[in-house]
Amino acid sequence: MHSFKDLTAQFSQHFEKQQFPEQPSKLYNAASHILGISGKRIRPVLCLMGNELFDDLRTDAFEVGSAIELFHNFTLLHDDIMDKAPIRRGKPTVHTVYGEPAAILAGDVMLIYVYERLNKIETHYKQKIISVFNKAAIEVCEGQQLDMDFEGMEPEKVQYDDYVHMIGLKTSVLLAASLQLGAIIGGAGEGNQQHIYSFGKNIGIAFQIQDDYLDAFGDPEKFGKQQGGDILVNKKTFLLLKALELCTPEQRAELKMLMETSPADKVERVLALFRSCKVDEWAEKEKERFQQLAFQSLDNVAVLSNRKAALMEVANYLLNRQQ
Repeated sequence: MHSFKDLTAQFSQHFEKQQFPEQPSKLYNAASHILGISGKRIRPVLCLMGNELFDDLRTDAFEVGSAIELFHNFTLLHDDIMDKAPIRRGKPTVHTVYGEPAAILAGDVMLIYVYERLNKIETHYKQKIISVFNKAAIEVCEGQQLDMDFEGMEPEKVQYDDYVHMIGLKTSVLLAASLQLGAIIGGAGEGNQQHIYSFGKNIGIAFQIQDDYLDAFGDPEKFGKQQGGDILVNKKTFLLLKALELCTPEQRAELKMLMETSPADKVERVLALFRSCKVDEWAEKEKERFQQLAFQSLDNVAVLSNRKAALMEVANYLLNRQQ
């Protein structure tokens, strides 16, 4: 069994080869730009870990992991366009450097390269792999649409359970599917596949709670994003929805005023309201709730406990990170 760190190094060595042709340069430089912005490669490494949970690492896990990483970066590239985000992981986003048309095309071509990777795997489970991947990819798109739909709604009309469902689609299913895809390659049965999928999905929701928390309260130097970016664009987050539920009528009125007028000190004032409502403390407890659901699913996976240690390690890393 390998550690998350070891598998990250192995995957990076495999993935950091030339992914695209040289011409047209603007198209492929734009695609390479998002890949060159250093990320943690969490999803493809989870695919490797899902494989190794059940059997020795196979070459196909690296190919499927590469497809997952390409798809994930394709979604980030298009999300940044939709969100008009200037910074991703502390560096300029693709559309700010190459323009929106090139960024859209770069995302499109990356999605096609996803299937080039998937077509390289062994035929006896290729159909199952592509079916699981396609389901996750569709759900990610559905989650993004729901997220944008929520942006046009009054915050009070967005129900907490609906938001959790959206996050489950937009963020969690790809983490969950990455583990399941690796498990398929490792020869896991359907029951174990579903347990490992449930582990990943609940970790993904807890991960998003942590992400929302860091956007508001994290150190921007460590987090790699503008502090309070979600607040500035009135994004419905775990923190905002819970604040509207917990705050007094006076606090709610002030919060709505800040969202409507966007004064220069908006972020500082909204954060002060969040703290007054104690949503920062609530977020820690809610993250812990989903983490425990995840660990219960992992406990249900029918393999020796010592084989699960690396997944426990990475889960704790994801949910206690500061960046």
